[in-house]
Amino acid sequence: MEILKTPLVGCLIVKPTVYADERGYFFESFNRETFHKLSGMDIDFVQDNQAKSNYGIIRGLHFQQGEFAQAKLVRVLQGKVLDVVVDYRADSPTYLQHFAIELNDENNIQLFVPRGFAHGYSVLEDDTIFVYKCDNYYHKASEGGIYFNDPSLHIDWKIPEDKMILSEKDQQLPRL
Repeated sequence: MEILKTPLVGCLIVKPTVYADERGYFFESFNRETFHKLSGMDIDFVQDNQAKSNYGIIRGLHFQQGEFAQAKLVRVLQGKVLDVVVDYRADSPTYLQHFAIELNDENNIQLFVPRGFAHGYSVLEDDTIFVYKCDNYYHKASEGGIYFNDPSLHIDWKIPEDKMILSEKDQQLPRL
């Protein structure tokens, strides 16, 4: 496993070591001990989530607040997404900055999203399966979000506007 820093403090790219041969491939998607050794963070994931979506779907930007804040380790099992995070920690030197990376079933890259970040993704291929681990349980009353296309963030979601599909809930999220 290799861990690379992103421009946002605490947000990390996690590249697993992939062993491939004529039979296919194998990789360890997460090892708590190795992650701790390489990142200095001791994470205890308690919940796994999975979503299947088609091209043009945009999910986010979501976060959990207060004692129910969540760190996440996100990846794609099948297909391709543009994964986007926004540092929403008011005391952070990278406050309100965003980072985007393509995650897909060929590069096997994962993104570690710290607590205090808003997170979302746009789906770049049909039948994409997105999975993520959380270090805290979902709590409906603690959920929050930022409108995905807030003009102050300048995020390019890599989807033409006429092809974007959002939930009604995500369309109602507040702007900064």
